[in-house]
Amino acid sequence: MFDFASYHRAADIADALHLLSRHPQATLLAGGTDVLIQLHHHNAHYRHIVDIHRLPELQGITLTKEKGLRIGSATTFTELIEHPLTQQYLPALCAAAASIAGPQIRNVATYGGNICNGATSADSATPTLIYDALLEIRSPKGVRFVSINGFHTGPGKVALEQNEILVAFHFPPQPTAHTGSAHFKYAMREAMDISTIGCATLCHLDNGSLKELRLAFGVAAPTPVRCQHAERTAQHAPLTQQTLDAIAESVLQDVAPRSSWRASKEFRLHLIQTMTKKVINEAVIAAGGKWQ
Repeated sequence: MFDFASYHRAADIADALHLLSRHPQATLLAGGTDVLIQLHHHNAHYRHIVDIHRLPELQGITLTKEKGLRIGSATTFTELIEHPLTQQYLPALCAAAASIAGPQIRNVATYGGNICNGATSADSATPTLIYDALLEIRSPKGVRFVSINGFHTGPGKVALEQNEILVAFHFPPQPTAHTGSAHFKYAMREAMDISTIGCATLCHLDNGSLKELRLAFGVAAPTPVRCQHAERTAQHAPLTQQTLDAIAESVLQDVAPRSSWRASKEFRLHLIQTMTKKVINEAVIAAGGKWQ
């Protein structure tokens, strides 16, 4: 039995915004996989609910006129995994979605909820970072677009006001030639556990070198992070073991993991360097590259 103080079902986004304005203490409910747990634990901050589950305006995966992708924030992880457009253009996001929980959870948990929860362990955050998504956010004042880079502001915190709703993710056109991406999650029980360390990478190759590398980690800092030092080290570097070692060394400047009951800081640093090499190797192979 959930201890609701108030519950309101929104008819559309405009109605949801109106309800949030009338009930400033309310929390949005989409898939419910996080919110219902908080209710189960009698968290008083979750007792007032505005339900936006299955609003058509928050659904769908479509190709834009510019050949980018628009993904509704209420898209489930099962839909992400199975859709041909995400499989073709955002394979690391599909891999991350497949690493989340089990089939029953993936059938209801939403992409937007996973990001807006603000957890550094959110499995979808790292691929969202490497693909440079823009977030479409609606409020009574109108629509604004913000980068996923910087959207996470602290543990459990995002740059979203109480009367705002994340409507969709917008991905720029993704090149496919000489481009590869990969995702990897380390957890004690794999999909059925929270990530100990998660990472994703994207690389563009040019004549046997790394024209561009994007690398992101979760649970390696208070928020999911892009690894700027590692990315600069990789730029225009040849596909050699020396390059891979240099990237794995420089990534230590980008991360600040902590010790917890799941893993020590030292073990997480070891994982970060090992996983850096693993995902870059997989992305390079996916891009058609060969190590010298």
